[in-house]
Amino acid sequence: MSDLLMTLAKNPATAGIVKKLGLPNPVELARAEGGYQARPFAGKTVLLARSRNGYAADSLLASIEEAGAAPLEALQENSRERVDIVVMDATGCASPADCRALYDVFHPLMRRIARNGRVLIVAAPPDEAQDAVAAAAARGIEGFSRALGKELGKDGITVNLACVARDALDRLAGAVRFFCGVQATYVSGQVVRITAQVAAPAVLPFAAALKGKVALVTGSARGIGRATAYRLAQEGAQVVCLDVPGAADALHQACSEIGAIPLMMDISAPEAPHRLAEFFKEKFGGLDILVHNAGITRDRTLANMKEHYWDMVVNINFAAIAAIDEILLAEKVLREGARIVCLSSISGVAGNFGQTNYAFTKAALIGYVAAQAPKLASRGICINAIAPGFIETAMTDDMPFMMREAGRRMNSLKQGGKPRDAAELIAFLCTPGAYGISGATIRVCGQGLIGA
Repeated sequence: MSDLLMTLAKNPATAGIVKKLGLPNPVELARAEGGYQARPFAGKTVLLARSRNGYAADSLLASIEEAGAAPLEALQENSRERVDIVVMDATGCASPADCRALYDVFHPLMRRIARNGRVLIVAAPPDEAQDAVAAAAARGIEGFSRALGKELGKDGITVNLACVARDALDRLAGAVRFFCGVQATYVSGQVVRITAQVAAPAVLPFAAALKGKVALVTGSARGIGRATAYRLAQEGAQVVCLDVPGAADALHQACSEIGAIPLMMDISAPEAPHRLAEFFKEKFGGLDILVHNAGITRDRTLANMKEHYWDMVVNINFAAIAAIDEILLAEKVLREGARIVCLSSISGVAGNFGQTNYAFTKAALIGYVAAQAPKLASRGICINAIAPGFIETAMTDDMPFMMREAGRRMNSLKQGGKPRDAAELIAFLCTPGAYGISGATIRVCGQGLIGA
């Protein structure tokens, strides 16, 4: 469904009415249609700012140059040149005085960042600070970055923060490319931790990043699952699309478009984990990427919820995922260096009225990936979750008009996301270049006000 407000704001005949009523005028977000490029920053104006005594600037410089740009370290005062990407090494901000650098860097830039621009701040992890003041300063940068995102979001600009350990500087390249790239168009106000707990892959391709990989996407007949299957295929993966038999027509249509293999199955069936293990061992000898997208809602207030609604949601959204992972990991169907991505939700972050069952499962997945990450690190496996906010799907099309409008506007970008936006984040977390990120839950919600 099209966004009526955006349509009205673009129409010369109605734009004045939108403005007079004080309604948002959302910027059309930049999105990519194809796969990753080897030099995505080519032709972009990139500014690399540094805090005093920071330790990440050299690694950031190398990552930016490898991505095709020669970054500036300052802008000419009288120039009207717009900046497409701002990257700041704030790892030296260890005191209130040091953090003045945040003001000094961004104050003169606030009106000079281009529409659909990208801001990435790199800071020291608070839990690795030498004293309480340094830890507080590092945590303060999180508040700064989120507030900055809310000020800049009206222009389609995203702001994210990467906390990088000193021993993980070699893992910055993937994060820089994603969070400063067009693919992060609906990911803003997020904080990711980059660590060295997972060993580096043998090869780090930045174009056709999943060539030769085998991927399974559950619940892939429509919506985010379908967009994810399409996106993984764009990067060269052989995708297996799984959904329930009732979605067979839509599933076969999706598979025919991308050369994927359809697999009809109820993941909550007791035999499902073993069937999946046998399928991937026999057909491919293993599995490289597992995206747990399948899920359901059965919304009722807890007082009115029948027990089978509770059991059904918990079994499909949580128990089935744990059971499948247990078998695929124990039988080593998931190969060394594999990637697992679970679909959580904003409901799992902040809760939602009438969704005690659903919110339980989605919060459980946040805890699940955090607990599994250190256990899987020795095998080179990264496991993460994403938490979508208001994504335009068939489900949101059926919402009452006012509720749908509220959902669209309650974020810094003042609009709903697309299934492709969630798929972009999933695809990034499935790449070898995301090996510095594991155990994380990253929201793709346009910096939603709920759960922010």
